[in-house]
Amino acid sequence: MEPIEILKALSNESRLQILQWLKEPEQHFKPHEGIDMRKIGVCVGQVTGKLSMTQSTASQYLTILQRAGLVTSERIGKFTYYKRDEGKISEALALLKNELE
Repeated sequence: MEPIEILKALSNESRLQILQWLKEPEQHFKPHEGIDMRKIGVCVGQVTGKLSMTQSTASQYLTILQRAGLVTSERIGKFTYYKRDEGKISEALALLKNELE
């Protein structure tokens, strides 16, 4: 986990918004084909619709968050679902705190 990757991922308003939405997905997204959003995550298409952007851009944003270690993904059939990695987010916060203090 690199501080610069975390900061890059969080430096975009839309990516930060995605992380905030994923904290409580049932409040921000409609369920997708009976998927438990807390356990499995949110489909790229759901994020695309919420941000009103192309699927390519939404996928790129989610990939950046994943590379930074802030979200995980799971492929089910033809869909990829993303959810927050709370353990890694806690580690990232501690790492940034240590770097900036």
